[in-house]
Amino acid sequence: MAERLNRISVTLTARGIPGAMRRRLLHPDGRSFTGELETWGARVPVGAHLLDRPARHQVVVRLSKGAGTRRGRPDVRGLAIRVHGAGRDTDILLSTTGTGRLTRHVPVPRRGFDAYYGSITAYRAGERKVYLAAGPDPAGPPLGRTLESVVAVARRHRAALLLYAGPDPVGRVTFGAPLPPPADAALAFDPVRNAPADLHPVGLMHGVRAFAYRASRRWRGASVAG
Repeated sequence: MAERLNRISVTLTARGIPGAMRRRLLHPDGRSFTGELETWGARVPVGAHLLDRPARHQVVVRLSKGAGTRRGRPDVRGLAIRVHGAGRDTDILLSTTGTGRLTRHVPVPRRGFDAYYGSITAYRAGERKVYLAAGPDPAGPPLGRTLESVVAVARRHRAALLLYAGPDPVGRVTFGAPLPPPADAALAFDPVRNAPADLHPVGLMHGVRAFAYRASRRWRGASVAG
């Protein structure tokens, strides 16, 4: 199956499909924003430099809909965070999941963006494994059900989501100005390639995700940072 998808991607790219027709294979509908990640660390250190040390990082944040359903309809919502670093950027990708013990790592459609976002696979941080997550900031305004509502909130208020490593909140992602559509279209996230040595995704889904993001970039003709 993987080889077949790869051949299809190569063929369509070779035929010169116009860029406007090459929508993302994953989470096609979304909006991107400038932003800031403020980290303060967990009660017990996670083992990753990015999450353990108090700091402020410039980021790009993207909220999206996995299947591109109509406005306000249930969909697997996505949260992508690119943390700009001196050496290499770090990409963190989360999607709406369940909140129960058996569903917290399973993608679940939600009607709005005020939801719980989790990592499908665990991350290796130092000597331990940790799952990353994000959720509504009690001190911030609601993001609403549509991408348009998220843009409106980001422009008028201090929109934010809390970032978790395991059960502890370790930081806050604050949304800034919306990026223009061409900038959003050019973004290509890859949480496998753009990952530091002390915070790297692991597990059986690791190889599948790596292929999926390569195929999506090839289809769109996009390049990844890092």
